[in-house]
Amino acid sequence: MTAAALIARDGAALSALQKLRFFPLAVTGGQGCTLIEEGGRELLDLSASWGAASLGHSHPAIRTAVDQALANQAGASILSGANESAVELAEMLLNITPGTEDRCVWLGHSGSDANETVARAIPAATGRSRIMAFSGAYHGGTHGSMSVSGHTAQEGAVKASGLTLVPYPDPLRPFEGDPSGEALLAHIERLLATSCPGDEVACFFMEPIQADGGLIVPPANFLKRLSQLCARYGILTVCDEVKVGLGRTGLTHCFEHEGFIPDILVLGKGLGGGLPVSAVIGPSRIMNYATAFSMQTLHGNPICASAALAVLTTIQAEGLARKARDVGSILMDEISRATSNLPEVGDIRGRGLAIGVELVKDGSHDPDADLARKVVYRAWQIGAVFYYVGMNSNVLELTPPLILSDDEARTGARILAQAIISRSHMMITGKASRILCAAVILSIKPRYMF
Repeated sequence: MTAAALIARDGAALSALQKLRFFPLAVTGGQGCTLIEEGGRELLDLSASWGAASLGHSHPAIRTAVDQALANQAGASILSGANESAVELAEMLLNITPGTEDRCVWLGHSGSDANETVARAIPAATGRSRIMAFSGAYHGGTHGSMSVSGHTAQEGAVKASGLTLVPYPDPLRPFEGDPSGEALLAHIERLLATSCPGDEVACFFMEPIQADGGLIVPPANFLKRLSQLCARYGILTVCDEVKVGLGRTGLTHCFEHEGFIPDILVLGKGLGGGLPVSAVIGPSRIMNYATAFSMQTLHGNPICASAALAVLTTIQAEGLARKARDVGSILMDEISRATSNLPEVGDIRGRGLAIGVELVKDGSHDPDADLARKVVYRAWQIGAVFYYVGMNSNVLELTPPLILSDDEARTGARILAQAIISRSHMMITGKASRILCAAVILSIKPRYMF
């Protein structure tokens, strides 16, 4: 079957509600950091399905764990019975996550259901009705997770009645011109003392790197000081590491870069290595607030739990956090070198293997979303897969598998630079043009959409 035929079947059979297509990609398989298209063409995967394929594709540790779990399947749920894999996963998450309070773990399917659970449980358990979060934050695609998000992709979503959004500390486009974040901290403190009373705020959702908002790294000590401010008011800090956690930034947890320990940690995507599993680690007084408060039949199923155990064990055994730091440094340095003379590249930022390349117009700070669309398409044409994010859809996002090699990093940097350089020469004709119109232009608007 040709790629065009598979895409046509996809268009007829699968709902547009669950699609975000940037180019006519039709995948038949994959190994490591390589995706294989219809026809056998190999592509370097610099996205890992938005970070979900944390160990790459067809990793032997995950395959073995899933095969063993299926060979003698211990049910399909923790809803009405315990299974060893789910319990062991929860114990391991508690062991690798710092914290002093009595804690426990909630297991789910995705970052969306995990953040929704937190957004419902904390106000219920604390009796506080307000929630704070950052503009640009994407905490998920369910009703509850969208209600506490601040991304332009979800402008039509109903927000929580007690939600207050504040700007994310962006050193490139700083609040009140202050790249240190001091002015923003003062602004938040004024809100807590006036229009958003601190004693009514249940929690503050934060990302230690704002992922879908544009791979923005906050100023040093900002989140530490914000957590201290929250503690003064008894506000719980919720750290959403769905995309940037578990070794991706060079440390086990991304918040470790920031010098603070959140009250609640949310994990997803890469936790399952490609299988659907998420987790919330938090105080038992919150997580055990009520029985039957946030449950689904397949939560804690032993197959996904076994995959997650394999992911965590492999990250530790193979030193993948350290590898992400080292290879990420190569990838960022190579991109910087290859694009140093390109005024279209306004900023290169990130930690480890969570890297953002911001594209701008004529060396200014004006976002260039059109260029970003052309670049990801061109990169796919010449051999690599990555996408774009950001409030203005102009930031190339690189979240490759944690097993990315030095050579693959250098190849990826060359492809990215070549895609930017050749953007004005990109020729799309005939059938490819029709596919692009159907699969990309009509579904990807100037703003980033999920």
